[in-house]
Amino acid sequence: MKPLTPDITVEELIEQIPEAPGVLRRFGIICIQCGEPVWGTLGELAKEKGITDLTEVLRALNEAGKTKEG
Repeated sequence: MKPLTPDITVEELIEQIPEAPGVLRRFGIICIQCGEPVWGTLGELAKEKGITDLTEVLRALNEAGKTKEG
């Protein structure tokens, strides 16, 4: 899995880490509406929610990705 950055698209993120919507929801970031990914990047979605420091979000997503890989 390539390293996650705020510039990753929502579509790519979910493709890499299917658990991402649940992880993001814990931070108040909704990335799925009506079963379809929201367009844009992780950074854009976080900014809309007033989250400017993605350190913890990226850490949690990376942990979820590691769990998936085994």
